Amino acid sequence: MTQHTTAGAASDADDRPDLSGPTPSRVFGQLFDRHARPLHRYLARRVGDLADDLVGETFLVAYQTRTGYDPQRGTARSWLYGIATNLLRRHVRQEVRGLAAAARAAGSTAGGEDHGGRVAEQVDAAARTRLLAGALAELDAGDRDVLLLTSWAGLDSNEVAEALGIPVGTVRSRLHRVRRRLRAHAPETDARTGDE
Repeated sequence: MTQHTTAGAASDADDRPDLSGPTPSRVFGQLFDRHARPLHRYLARRVGDLADDLVGETFLVAYQTRTGYDPQRGTARSWLYGIATNLLRRHVRQEVRGLAAAARAAGSTAGGEDHGGRVAEQVDAAARTRLLAGALAELDAGDRDVLLLTSWAGLDSNEVAEALGIPVGTVRSRLHRVRRRLRAHAPETDARTGDE
C-alpha cells in the first residue's frame, strides 16, 4: 500500500512540473513520453489520421506558451488536453462528418453470413453504434468535448474543468445533460446494460 501512495505522490509531482526552469526541453521530453500516446489515442478516436499532426501541434503550442502554465491551477495532463481540445475545434466539422460516417457505416454492416447469435449481436451492435455516433454528431461542441474528455481520455470532472477552463459544476451539469440526451436516443441499450 505504501508503494501505491508513494507512486501516486510522485505521479502528481511529475504532472505538475516547473516549466519555467533552465531546461524546459528536458521537462517537455518527459511530458511527451508520459502523455503523447494516450493523447494520440484520444485524438485518433475523434479525428482519425489528423491525430499525428494534432499531437505534434499540441506539444508545440504547449512549449510556446509554457510560461502561461501554472502548476497550482492544474496538472500538465489537463493543460495538454485543454490545448488539444482547443486545436480540435478547428477540426470539428471533420469530426462530425466522421461520426456521421460511422453512423451510416454501422447501419450498412449487417453481415452476409448467418451465424445465429453472432449475426444478431453484430446487427444489434451496429444499430447501437449508429444511434450513438448520430447522437454524438448532434451534440453541441462544448457538450461533446466534456463527454469525450471524460469517456475517451479518462479525465475526471476536475481535469475536464481545468482542460476547458470552465467550472467543475458546469462540467457535471453538461455531463448529466449529455447522458440524459444519449439515453433518450438509445433507451433499449440502457435497459440492457443497466446504465444510469
